[in-house]
Amino acid sequence: MPAIRHASKRKAPPEGFSDIEDDLLIFKNKIKDAENAPTTNVPKHQVHWPIFQISHQRSRYVYELYYEKEAISKELYDYLLKNGYADAMLIAKWKKTGYEKLCCLRCVQTKETNFNSTCICRVPKAHMKEDQAVECVSCGCRGCASSD
Repeated sequence: MPAIRHASKRKAPPEGFSDIEDDLLIFKNKIKDAENAPTTNVPKHQVHWPIFQISHQRSRYVYELYYEKEAISKELYDYLLKNGYADAMLIAKWKKTGYEKLCCLRCVQTKETNFNSTCICRVPKAHMKEDQAVECVSCGCRGCASSD
């Protein structure tokens, strides 16, 4: 049996966590509300879209604090990634050229599509027909191409 971890032995969050803790709690409450929302008249593939979108917003918040605003330390950034406050793999993609607006990792995984290509939301709007409605099946994104 694994050892029981006591709260008194946990490492305290780094300095600066208290400054952003309120915003992180707001994101946590939004996710709880999205999980508890009724899904009676929602199509099956759209049930998790609000959770994906809130998770994306929370990861984007941490990314902007560290890389764009430089408002948090490296130690706090690593703590947030380690404790699941942000998606480290998604942030790694955002740092690469061409993926700055990526909505989720499933949209760039070619193995999950029928034609071994990326999701429709990755196609630039300039290459789409004017009246064509674009909506990602996996996360509900309406376009995350970097050239838009």
